[in-house]
Amino acid sequence: MSTYQRRELADVEALKALAHPLRQRLLTRLQRRGAATSAMLATEFGEDRGATSYHLRQLARYGFIEEDTARSEGRRKYWRSIPQDLRLPGSGTSPEVDVAARELGRQWQERAEGELAAFRASEDDFGAFSDAALSSLGGTTLTAAELAEFTEEYIDLLNRWRREPGHALPGARHITVVFHAFPTPDESA
Repeated sequence: MSTYQRRELADVEALKALAHPLRQRLLTRLQRRGAATSAMLATEFGEDRGATSYHLRQLARYGFIEEDTARSEGRRKYWRSIPQDLRLPGSGTSPEVDVAARELGRQWQERAEGELAAFRASEDDFGAFSDAALSSLGGTTLTAAELAEFTEEYIDLLNRWRREPGHALPGARHITVVFHAFPTPDESA
């Protein structure tokens, strides 16, 4: 298992770089399925190889991916994701960072909702995974400091269970985990 370094995305340029829809897809693919070349990814996503290569270099420039030098050979360059605990900054960093972080957060939420809807639409196709999956809605009463501690404990739990592509047990598949912990807007509900 890899160690996931916490990285708060407070750099507006890194936020903007990551917010590009194709870059989101490329990064997600590398995180979930492992290293690939720009040619492989271009074919997989039906994109131009040159554009795919450019977007991969941008992800590398901002520290989201790196060249997999053990697999690369000559001009054939493999890219892999860098294991990171990516976090959006709290509001108030700067107006420009706030806007970029909200956009990236919206994209992450949209992707999570889409993946959940796709799972729900074909739940019976997942067999034992469907039986093991959980959706839960609950709540508690915490101070801001306790909420921060709760969140860190959740991240620690998730990180203990993370596996890099290629290190999963036989029969394993990628599992989407979505976590939201926030103050309830309407306490009367």
